[in-house]
Amino acid sequence: MDAMPITLGQELGGWGAQIEQDRERLDDASRRLQRLALGGTAVGTGINAPEGFAETAIRELARATRFPLVGAPNRFAAMASQDDAVEFSGALKTLAVSLMKIANDLRWMNSGPLTGLSEITLKSLQPGSSIMPGKVNPVIPEATAMVAAQVIGNDVTITLAGQSGNFELNVMLPLIARNLLENVKLLSRAACLLADRAIADFEVQTAHLHQSLELNPILVTALNPVIGYERAAAIAKEAYQSGRPIFDVAREKSGLSEAELKRLLNPLDLTRGGKRPV
Repeated sequence: MDAMPITLGQELGGWGAQIEQDRERLDDASRRLQRLALGGTAVGTGINAPEGFAETAIRELARATRFPLVGAPNRFAAMASQDDAVEFSGALKTLAVSLMKIANDLRWMNSGPLTGLSEITLKSLQPGSSIMPGKVNPVIPEATAMVAAQVIGNDVTITLAGQSGNFELNVMLPLIARNLLENVKLLSRAACLLADRAIADFEVQTAHLHQSLELNPILVTALNPVIGYERAAAIAKEAYQSGRPIFDVAREKSGLSEAELKRLLNPLDLTRGGKRPV
């Protein structure tokens, strides 16, 4: 996009940070999902439950599933609501939103080669378009976007189901469980496919990136503190209209020396906020 440059490492690092934050949200929400109302029997009072039943059953379930299951601190709240499941679904939805954003970034970066960004080339996973020979669609990012849409829809259903309880009963618990399990399965598969079949082996179009960088008029932003916004804007406009590199136009119009322009317009320094490494 026509904006100040960042490195591919910075772009991918941003994606990685997004997913790490999603993992932290899921870990946090899962702790509350592991609290069980078991032993509350009909309405949370524990009527007719043998003494020690809940503790023994939860301990055995934790051993069998290898999850750190515990008894809910308040069985009335645990039976009356499905808030923990709704919260966990929200964390899954946030992961879906992150994956869709990353998938769309990949689709944009892969677009081209003639009328798109053409910054990267995703690995070809199919012979071509069913109509246009030679056209290869970004099938993994597209599949990931569809998964994300399904997960977001399932989350809406879980939200509606969660608010549909009455007193200490929610008859939509099977629907909540079904959608949660589907979302976990869909996201785990989509995340692995996106990482392994799209991100891990895409090819960087280095020559095209350098060409686009040289012609990017927005680089003139780095001259704002030196020559002022209006002069910088005029240089950017002329560079864009003439199709010439911003450096060449700035050399003629800025009044700055070539050495100073090379220092100010160094793309790598601009990715560090204009600061040169010490």
